[in-house]
Amino acid sequence: PKTDIVFLKVHKSASSTVMNILFRFGEMHNLTFAFPLGGGNQLFYPHHFLANFVQGFSPRSPQKFNIVCHHMRFLLPEVQKVVSHSAIYFSILRNPVQLMESSFVYYKGASAFSHVHSLEEFLSQPYLYYNPANRDSHYARNLMTFDFGFNPNGEVSAKRVQHMLEAIEASFDLLLISEYFDESMVLLKEMLCWDLDSVVSFPLNSRDSSTKSPLPDSIVEKIKNWNRLDWEIYTHFNRTFWERIDRDIGRERMQREVKVLQARRAELAKTCLQGMGSVAPKDIKDSSLRPLQHGNAKILGYNLKKGLDKETESMCRRLVTPELQYSSTLYKKQFPQKHP
Repeated sequence: PKTDIVFLKVHKSASSTVMNILFRFGEMHNLTFAFPLGGGNQLFYPHHFLANFVQGFSPRSPQKFNIVCHHMRFLLPEVQKVVSHSAIYFSILRNPVQLMESSFVYYKGASAFSHVHSLEEFLSQPYLYYNPANRDSHYARNLMTFDFGFNPNGEVSAKRVQHMLEAIEASFDLLLISEYFDESMVLLKEMLCWDLDSVVSFPLNSRDSSTKSPLPDSIVEKIKNWNRLDWEIYTHFNRTFWERIDRDIGRERMQREVKVLQARRAELAKTCLQGMGSVAPKDIKDSSLRPLQHGNAKILGYNLKKGLDKETESMCRRLVTPELQYSSTLYKKQFPQKHP
């Protein structure tokens, strides 16, 4: 199994669920995480990542960390300072149309979105509300482009797009697609040489469908145009994702693997969860399992079954612990003398 891993956590792309997978694997195998100084969940985002942001990093004693997975704005030469040269790099992408809709609800307080009632209103004249100089402007345009370290307001020329795609390809071993989450997990499992239970998960940080609404076609086109760089990244890597499946696994075997993964998830849901699925924040009985609520989104969570034996309870708890709580627990474990 591979134990040196860099995961670029792209916002609003099922990346909290992937992070839970990495947290669990790291905890089970006693691996070290590149935590932000003093704990917390962001490596001084939205600044470009610097090795100095990592707790315990010192240029004089270049200790390497096993897993980098907290929010950062990617900068390869700096990331390379904190992990071994053989580390595997991967990230996850999402269709920019759904990503923008999600971002609008989740980051409703951001300067670009706070004065409009709807995404439609924002897109009708975005430059009225959007100021690229604002510190939080990246939430409103080409968010994936920004997270990968590029300028989200750069021109969309064929040459520039080509450079961007080549740079991402040169840095990353695998780009997952959140719309094909189960297929993504099968690819990840293969690449990392992990077993099935290491990549099985329940969706985390997902929002209640009451805050979701289908988008009319006219808006979809506006979102694509406004986020043209993200659209170029997504369509390119969505294509190479399927090419990779065809080359390395084949569609038939992929279907079989996905069925096994889904069956195992259902089995774990039956073992672990009250009512088999996620619940609204107000219905989460154990406050330590309540995810952070943000913007206008209602972030769902889980209730564990009562009366589980100790080992099962701790296995189930790991699967449903929200990102902030899990990160804080692991930080205390890795740095017992410090308190975040």
